[in-house]
Amino acid sequence: MANYFSSSFTLGILGGGQLGKMLLYETRKFDIATRVLDPSAEAPCRIACDNFEQGDLMDFDTVYSFGKKVDVLTFEIESVNVEALEKLELEGHTVYPSAATLRNIQDKGIQKHFYKKHHIPTAPFKVYEDKYQLQEAVVRKELHFPFVWKSCTGGYDGKGVSIIRDAEDLIPLSEGACLAEKMIPFKNELAVIVARNASGEMRTYPVVEMEFHPEANQVEYVLCPARIDEAVAEKARNVALSVSEAFAHVGLLAVEMFQTQEDEILVNEVAPRPHNSGHYSIEASYTNQFEQHLRAILDLPLGNTQSKVAGVMVNLVGAEGHTGAVEYENIENIMAMEGVTPHIYGKKQTRPFRKMGHVTIVNPDMAHARETAEAVKKSINVISKEDHE
Repeated sequence: MANYFSSSFTLGILGGGQLGKMLLYETRKFDIATRVLDPSAEAPCRIACDNFEQGDLMDFDTVYSFGKKVDVLTFEIESVNVEALEKLELEGHTVYPSAATLRNIQDKGIQKHFYKKHHIPTAPFKVYEDKYQLQEAVVRKELHFPFVWKSCTGGYDGKGVSIIRDAEDLIPLSEGACLAEKMIPFKNELAVIVARNASGEMRTYPVVEMEFHPEANQVEYVLCPARIDEAVAEKARNVALSVSEAFAHVGLLAVEMFQTQEDEILVNEVAPRPHNSGHYSIEASYTNQFEQHLRAILDLPLGNTQSKVAGVMVNLVGAEGHTGAVEYENIENIMAMEGVTPHIYGKKQTRPFRKMGHVTIVNPDMAHARETAEAVKKSINVISKEDHE
C-alpha cells in the first residue's frame, strides 16, 4: 500500500468550493499533501490546501497539466473536462471516480438512459435535443402537463430543474438539450450515500430524508435516519447498491430517490462525490463522508458508516433581497442551542439562495433535533452588510 501520510504523495482536487474545503479537513487530519484547481481566486479551498492553482476546470490543457502534477486526482464538482481525465487515465494516471463514471453522470440524459439500460427503477422520461423540440412534442400532444423539465447539463442546487404546468412555463427555459420526466406523486425524497473503494469493498450510509424549499427547489433539511419503515429503508439501500455496482465507481456515490405512494423506490439522480445529503455525518457519524471519500479513492479500508446519534442538517442560503458582503445575523443565538454546530463555507459574497454554509443539529431524539432545526432556521439569517446598514 502506498504511503500517503506525511510523505511526498499528493492528492489533486478539481474544484475548490465548500465540498473541497471539508475534504481538506480530513487531508489535514491525515497529513496528506494536496493541490487544488479552481477558477476563483476567492475559492474556499485556497486557505487549506498545500498548493492552490487558479484555472478553468472545463479547459482541456489546464486540467490535463494539473492532473500530471498529482498522484491521485479526484473532483468535488462534475463540471470538469472529461477528455482531459480520459487522456490522463490513458497515460497511467489515477483518476477517481473515473472519467467513464463521470461521462455517464455529467449529462442527465445519458444518466437516465444508463438507468434504463441497467434496469434501475426511475421515472419515465424522454430526452429532447433542445427546447424547441420539446415545445413541438407539447403541441403534438406527445407530452402532457404537468411534467418535470431538466436541463441535460449545467444544473445544480435547484437550477436547471422546473415543473412545467402550462405552455407559459416553457418560455423561460434554457435552450440546450433537456429531458421531460413524468411527475411522480411521492411520499418522500430520500438519499443513500454508497462508498466503494478500488478493491470493491462497499458500504452504505443510513437512508436520509430530504425536505425541500418549495420555491428555491433546494434541500432545506436533511434528516438522518429517515422517518420511514425499515422495509422501505432496506429497499432504498439495495437500490443504491445496485446503482453503485452498475456505475462501478470508486469514491462516494450519492443516490437521490423518490419513495412513491406505493412504497416503490425510483432513482432520481446521482452525484459521484461527497454530497449535501451527507453533511450531517461530520457530527453524527462514526466516519464522516469526507473521510470516507478519502479512504475509498486511496483504497484504504472503509470506515463505519453508522450514526452515533440522530442528525438534522439545515442549509444556510442567502436571504432573498440580499446581495453583497455577507453577514450571519443571530449566529450567536443558534450557537447557544444544544447540539448545534455551524459550518461557514468561506464565500465572502452572498446572493439569494446561494449556499453559504450549513448547520448540523444532533440529539439522541430525532423529533427534538428536528424541532431545534426549525428554531435554527427561524433564527439565523444570511444577509448582506450593505443591505443591512
